[in-house]
Amino acid sequence: MSDLDLVLVGASGFVGRLTARHLAEHAPAGLRVALAGRSRERLEEVRVELPGEASDWPLVVLDVLDEDAVADLAGRTRVLVTTVGPYDRYGRALVAACARAGTHYLDLTGEVLFVHHSVTTHHATAQRTGARIVHACGFDSVPSDLGVLLCADAAWADGAELATTRLAVRRMSGGFSGGTVDSVRGQAVAMRADPQARRVAADPWALAEGGRPAGPSATPSTRRTGLAGLGARLTRSSPVRREPETGHFTGPFVMAAFNTRIVARSASLLHYGARFRYAEYTDYGPGPRGAAVAGAVSAGLLAVLGGLALAPTRALLGRVLPSPGEGPSPQAMAAGRFRMEVTATASTGARYRSVVAAPYDPGYSGTAVMLGQSALALAAEDPGLPDAAGVLTPATALGHPLVDRLRAHGFTLDVERLEA
Repeated sequence: MSDLDLVLVGASGFVGRLTARHLAEHAPAGLRVALAGRSRERLEEVRVELPGEASDWPLVVLDVLDEDAVADLAGRTRVLVTTVGPYDRYGRALVAACARAGTHYLDLTGEVLFVHHSVTTHHATAQRTGARIVHACGFDSVPSDLGVLLCADAAWADGAELATTRLAVRRMSGGFSGGTVDSVRGQAVAMRADPQARRVAADPWALAEGGRPAGPSATPSTRRTGLAGLGARLTRSSPVRREPETGHFTGPFVMAAFNTRIVARSASLLHYGARFRYAEYTDYGPGPRGAAVAGAVSAGLLAVLGGLALAPTRALLGRVLPSPGEGPSPQAMAAGRFRMEVTATASTGARYRSVVAAPYDPGYSGTAVMLGQSALALAAEDPGLPDAAGVLTPATALGHPLVDRLRAHGFTLDVERLEA
């Protein structure tokens, strides 16, 4: 029997600290929580700042590459949460141990290659043991995944399935964490060195159960590979263009190449429909200014992605991009906001729109809320959790209980049927 309900690994990192505080403020009384990391001294610094009974939470000194220590910890807890990336380097042992032990696992990964390894290696084991291995429980990819789920629910209620579905980032102020940047950097290195890795990253249905369906793909295919190919796919799936309904100019969304894969896995597990296809883009506003910003930001994004693919420019970018463990000031985080809209056309021609928005910095304080509430939903065994096990997504592992929890913490998650 487990002697812990929840363990937060990486609690002394920047996002880990934010998540620890969120758990301390919102975990139900009596929940047995522990903080884990490499340094007891740093863990003690985190714990002393936590309120209430969290100031007495046990500490676990852990090397996430020590498979025996990781297996022991997985066997002691019901839910293990990790903020330690890059996940392809620091998450594999944790996933393997949790899958074998039947322990629920959550992370913040934005790495297609890591999730693909998790699916191909551990999905069957986790199904057998009852473990929910839930990737992408932060800004990557909770808003995307839940926004599409809400549209799918509305279509199902009308006896229809989803077809063409698009997510628009209408507003986003705030930043991506240094850990996210380090994950992108690590994946760039792997893709450059391994042709198979490039093929996996290029496949829009790489994470879907059963692979590519008979219907249209989630994003247009391309023969280009590597980071340059990833940039080309971003541009082709979300070109700089004028949106007919709003007159706004749009361009690529930096996390689309990952989010679309997570949503595709949800689509395959929940059966959104044979005609389902999905893309994401960023709204840069109307008029000449919107067109100029869309072009400039898109060019900058592709330059960064291309730069991360080459060692000399990767080193140069490393000097200016945030490092793991770094983050903004409390004042900067307080100014963070995001609003995303999913517009879906169903198999019947009916149209739906969902809105996912929050008054939080997406990559930091918002991600801490999303991860913390995901973990508490599993630790508390919320009523209504999907009956599922294996390597899952936020929509397939947590579904509407997570929607309800996020609404209670200031998130907007609404859906409506649009007039013809």
